[in-house]
Amino acid sequence: MTFIENTPSMRQVAAARAIDALGGNRAEHTLLQVRCRSSHHVATVLNTDEGVVIESFTGQHAHGRKDYIDEPHRASRLGTRFADLLDADQFIADEVPAACECGAWTLSRESLRHAIDTSEHVVVLP
Repeated sequence: MTFIENTPSMRQVAAARAIDALGGNRAEHTLLQVRCRSSHHVATVLNTDEGVVIESFTGQHAHGRKDYIDEPHRASRLGTRFADLLDADQFIADEVPAACECGAWTLSRESLRHAIDTSEHVVVLP
């Protein structure tokens, strides 16, 4: 990647496209699941053609099938999608935004990378 191609928005677009390209094969590419103490899904780390990427959703989440949050037109029940390459250099923040039904979370790229390197498959947030 050149400097221009490594802007945060370009990294995020590349990561989202790489995740979308997996189609229905996401499970076999999943390296790590991140969950809260209540077992809500917080984030997923996947191995893609672009490299290792993280996908999370930020913002409010609906709690159940019949619980609807007040969301703007065309918003997802899951919140706003955040996708990015997991690896970062000194110019990319270590923090990754995420959320679940319990509220907002801030994940660490370094901690997620460590979990993958130590062969963890599920991380439960404190």
